[in-house]
Amino acid sequence: MMDDLLKQLGRGPPSGLLEGFDDRVMATLAVRQREVSGAQRFMALAAMVSLGGGAFVGMTMGEPAQAARPLSPFAPMTALAPSVLLDPR
Repeated sequence: MMDDLLKQLGRGPPSGLLEGFDDRVMATLAVRQREVSGAQRFMALAAMVSLGGGAFVGMTMGEPAQAARPLSPFAPMTALAPSVLLDPR
């Protein structure tokens, strides 16, 4: 039985088995390339909408920037001093 199978393999594939195989492979690759291209376009669109929306909201609803008070260990009331952190006010 094994000898018969090896003889069949030695003869080559049956006729018609590999016909059109290249065309199917190339068609599948073309479909995948279209899918990837569509996904890249969608991601670019999503990034532009996200960035544009964030910039728009930042400009319309943002509060003006204010300078922070400098932290200094020699200042009379430092923001991180235990007396300030535990102050009940």
